[in-house]
Parts: sequence; structure tokens; C-alpha cells
Amino acid sequence: MHPMHDYVARQLAEKVKSRKVVVWYDVRREFASFVLELRGGLTLLNSAVPITVAGVTARLAELDGSMFELRNIVEPHVSAEAPDNMVIYVPGYDRDRRGSVLMEIEKAGTTWEPQLKQLAKNVLLQKYTIGVVDEMLPFDRVVTYEDLARAASATGPEPPSVLKSIFHDASGNDGLLAAWLSSDERDAEIDAREAAGELVKLMRSRLGLALVDGTLLTKLRAITLRYVLAGEFRSDLSCPPPASLAGVPSPATKDEVAAVRELARRMRSDFAEAYQPLADRVEDELGLRNARMPAEHLGAIDTFRFEEAMLLAHCHELVTAREFEQAIRLIGGREHSFWLDRAVGRKAQWEACRRMAELGLAATSVRAEVKKANGDPSKWVEAYAVTGGWHRLDYAQRRLEAWVAKLDDEPDERSLAVVRRAYEDCCGQMAEGFTKALVRGNWVVAKPMPQTRVYIDVVAERPKPVAYFLVDAMRFEMGAELAGRLPDGAEVSLRSAVAALPSITPIGMAALQPAASSSFSVVQQGGKLGARIDDAFLPDVVARRKFAASRVPKLVDLTLDELLSLQPSKCSKKVEGAPLVIVRSQEIDHAGEAGFAFQARQIMDTVIDNVARSIRKLSAAGIEHFVVAADHGHLFFASDRDESMRVDSPGGDEVDLHRRCWIGRGGSTPTNCVRVSASALGGRRPRVPPRWAVAPGTCGARADDPPETA
Repeated sequence: MHPMHDYVARQLAEKVKSRKVVVWYDVRREFASFVLELRGGLTLLNSAVPITVAGVTARLAELDGSMFELRNIVEPHVSAEAPDNMVIYVPGYDRDRRGSVLMEIEKAGTTWEPQLKQLAKNVLLQKYTIGVVDEMLPFDRVVTYEDLARAASATGPEPPSVLKSIFHDASGNDGLLAAWLSSDERDAEIDAREAAGELVKLMRSRLGLALVDGTLLTKLRAITLRYVLAGEFRSDLSCPPPASLAGVPSPATKDEVAAVRELARRMRSDFAEAYQPLADRVEDELGLRNARMPAEHLGAIDTFRFEEAMLLAHCHELVTAREFEQAIRLIGGREHSFWLDRAVGRKAQWEACRRMAELGLAATSVRAEVKKANGDPSKWVEAYAVTGGWHRLDYAQRRLEAWVAKLDDEPDERSLAVVRRAYEDCCGQMAEGFTKALVRGNWVVAKPMPQTRVYIDVVAERPKPVAYFLVDAMRFEMGAELAGRLPDGAEVSLRSAVAALPSITPIGMAALQPAASSSFSVVQQGGKLGARIDDAFLPDVVARRKFAASRVPKLVDLTLDELLSLQPSKCSKKVEGAPLVIVRSQEIDHAGEAGFAFQARQIMDTVIDNVARSIRKLSAAGIEHFVVAADHGHLFFASDRDESMRVDSPGGDEVDLHRRCWIGRGGSTPTNCVRVSASALGGRRPRVPPRWAVAPGTCGARADDPPETA
């Protein structure tokens, strides 16, 4: 047989294998010669003759006058419980979908209505390029099965494709064209073997591009590149193309547009390194970098490099205009841009813009909710930590600032300034509203647990051993992210607690100590401010470590850095037999208080990973229960407050002064500050009579922060 017969036979055999009975309609009798080959010269004589089709045995019945007679011949073979493989050939008739005599048989099996030219094209493309095949199969001329059989055989009238032998490693016609457009390394062989004419035919047939045979291959390539890339660019625009494209012909039909787009895609996927300089050259030749067009009409495909830069600038303009949702949608459609996948720095800039838009959107949303908040401080706490999810504002801000700190090139200043201002304004409104709620509520927050009960209610209730992480200045949103980074299957809960005032490290860390629930007061002793638990004065970390060791026998006390530095075997030995392992982290607070803003942004983001690593390390050492708590949170702005924006010291008898609060007696109450007496703090009543003024939103951390992780 020949390739044409073999191909049709394989298609038919697949139908027979899958459905057993095939009713084959051939309205133009195009496959009569194939059926004759299949019968091998046997006469039907009103019967179903045995055949073998591509290795599958079956019976063949052919219409010869009466449909009813054909059905009678077939029924004995198909009505049994295990019907025979059967091919029923119906030449000269179209399938009657309303009520054919053979309908029951069709339903039991399947129908087949192949087109000769389409099957032939699939066969011929194995030998010839599509340009040659289109000449062999013109739409306006009848081509017989015998013609196609000769063309598909080795002795056919048309020589096999020279281009396919030159580009033997290319996949299909598009792969061949993409390889030729991407490199001139085979041009000499194309010229030597006189295959340029075939190449011209291929481009005319596949792309609709009419070129003159005999043109130098270098010129052909340049013309074709402009046609393909400009064609894809035009098809992706939602506005009129720039005038510089007027001299480049356009694909005329939908099929040609689709072919141009597919060829450009193949060049980017299969020849990415070559595509970049070629696209840049065409961009320069067409003057597209200076073309004036609305960036939002550029579409979803970045054919040229300038599109990416123009769209990023447009995204920053949207952020500057506070069109945050529109910016996020545009950025989301550019995640897999060809140019960004090959330029890490540019991809980082897009990610920075995305994080700006996300922060701006969070600030807008949270600020609208804060405006509607009522005067119950417990509701504020709940809205921040749970129901309103206001902590996502701080999360979005930290993600942005940490990312900006990693960039090699500074992002757009205007858009960054807009979202930073939006964040600061929202924080200011939140701080002011929450402080007013505290004043109206007489500084009592009823529902969440006080910070002094974290140890007794959370740590002491855990089965031993327990690891107790004391993370200085860890915000609630950081605790929420940490919870998401812990191993799957771990039971994790996130609870809020109300910080002890003033919310500075000596007081907050003391409130997390054993016995703080039964005896806790803020006192001045020896010129220092600190907390007193029972008879112990705890002004610093040394005193707190000594106190914890006296209350918990066999306690192990480590810094986060010490724990991470331990080898697994030494870690296991270190914590063996300890009922409580305290892990202390001061990295966040130290970075913020030291005033190194750039380093602080990087450190704050790594502490979460380090705490998660430490939990996994201690888990491997046999500890199953963990509590992560914070003394206070923080506000972090990209730059320190200007002198004109800082609150004046109240004066009077100063006991202690921090960036976020003044503690002392007498003096005045500056504007935008709240003065609260020690006696107003209920269970956190200090033993000295200082009065402290809280200055919301003026420093690295706020005393009126919503509750932090417990």
C-alpha cells in the first residue's frame, strides 16, 4: 500500500477499536478507491466481507441500492451480545440526522464523515511544507484519492520538501519558520539547495505574506520579522496603531492573524535569546519607543520591550491617582510577560508597584471602616485582630517596605510617597480613634485577656515541656503570618491580649513573666522605671531572666540567635528535661530603636522566618507545645519624623522618656497627647504617683497599639 492508504486506515481502525461499529458516510464518493483497496478486489454479493484495516479485523458492508437491504445484511452481525467489528460504507449519501434507516445502528456504534482533502493535508505535511501542500490541494479544484496517493508516495510528481530536510529538527511549519527567522545560520544551505522559492511559498500560504522569489534571504527575513511582530502588536492593540506602522503590511484574515501570533509566540518560547535583539531591532526600525499611544490600550502581549516600561509607568500613575484596584488588575495580567521573565530587576519593580497598590487599597478600606467604629475599645481590638482584619494594613505595609529595601533600583517616588502617606494617615486616624475609645472607656478593655495573664492562662496550661517565645515589638500581623508558616497539621491558634501601659519593653516583657497575673505594678526604683512582681523589681532583661529562673526550676533561657546557632544534637541536649524553654528575640526592637531604617526593614521580615525555623528545631528536639508572645507592637515609617512633627516634652518631673511616651509628674499636656493617671489604669496601677502622657502616632511604636500576638 501507500502512505495515503495507511493514514486513512489508521483513522478508521481507531474508530472501530473504540466503538466496534462504524457507519461511514461518503457523500462525494471520495474514498471509493480506498474501499476497493480495503476489499482487496473481493465482490460483496450482498454480504459483509471480512477485512483487515490497520491490523484490526472487521467486516465490511457497502450500500448497493437499498438502505433496508443494507440494514438486513448488517443486523445479524451487530445485534448479538458481542457484535462483530463492522464497517458500513454508505457512498453518495449525506447523513440523515432526523430519521435514517440506520439510526439504531449509528447509535449503537458511531458515524464517520471524513473529508479527503483534510486527511490528505495531514499526510502530505509529513513530506512537504504547507506552501507546497496548498498548491497541491487548491480549494477550487477536484483532487482524487489516486492523485493524493501518488503525491504521498515516494514516486509522486512533487519532490519532497527541501526546507524540511534543512530544518530537520524543527517541529512543523511554524517551528521551521521560527528557526529561520531567529537565525541566518542555514541561509547558505537554503541558497545552495535552491529552497528559497519553497520558503516564499510557505510564508504566502501560512502567513498571507506575498514576497518576491529571488529576493536575498537577509531582506526576506527583515521584511518577515517586521510583518510578524508588527502584526502581533497591531492585533493586541485596542486603539489605532501608530503611524510608523503604516508601511508594514497587515495580515488580511483571521487565520493569518492567528498564524502571525502563533509564530511570534513560537519565537519567544523556542528561541528566547534570539528573539530579544530581533524584537529590539524591529522596535527601533519602527520608532515605537517614541510612539504616542495610551498605555492602557497596549493589550496583554508584550511583543516589544517598550511596552513593559510604558505599562509599568502607567501602573505607577494609577497608584499615584489612587486607582489601586485598576493597578492591581493591570499588574496581574502582566505576571508572565516575556520581558519580565528574563529581567529579574524589572520583575522586582513590578512587584514593588503591586505591593504599593495593595497597601493603598488596604489603607482605603481600613480607613473607611475605622470611620464607622464605635466607642467601645473592645470592639476596636476585635476589629483589628479578628472581625475587621485591620491588621492586614500593617501586613501590607511591612511587605512593601521589606521589598523596597531589597531593590537594586529605587521605585517610582511619587507613587511610593502616596501609599506611605495613605498608610500614615490611616494609622493616625486609628490611633486617635482608639485612644478616644480608651478614654471614654476609662482605660478598660473588657474582652481580650490582659497581657499579665498570658503566662498563667496560656503558657502554664500547656502540657510540659513548653517553648515560650518572647519577641520584642512583634506586631499582631506578624504573628498571623507566622501562624501561616508553621507546619501543616499543627494546631495553631491566634489570640489577642491587651498590652500593659506604658507599652515599652521593660513593662511589656515583665507582664509576660510567671506570677504577673497575681502581682504586677509599675514602679520607680533607683532612678529606673520598671515592673514589680511580688518583691522583685524588673527594670531590664537581666532581672527578668533571674526572676523567671527563680520561678521555674530547670528553666532553659536562650536568645533566638543562640538557638539558631545550636547543632541539632546540642539543641536536644540543651533542652532535655526542661519544663519551660524561653526564647528571647530583640532584633525587631533593636533595629527600630537604633534608627537604621533600611536595615530595620530587612530584619523585620526575617524574624518571622527565624522564629518558624526555631520552632521546627525545638520540635525536632522533642518539644510539642509553643507559645509566641510580644511585649508591644510597632509603627514603622520609612523615615524618622521631622523635628516639626515631634511632640514637645511635657516638662515637669520626668521619670522616663521614650519615643512613644513620657512618664513623670506634673508638666503640661502637649497637643495631640492624652494624659492618664496611674490610678485610672485599674489592675495595672503603679506604686509611684507618676502621670504619663501618651502621644499617638509620633514614634516607632504606639502605646495604643491594638493587641499583639499571644
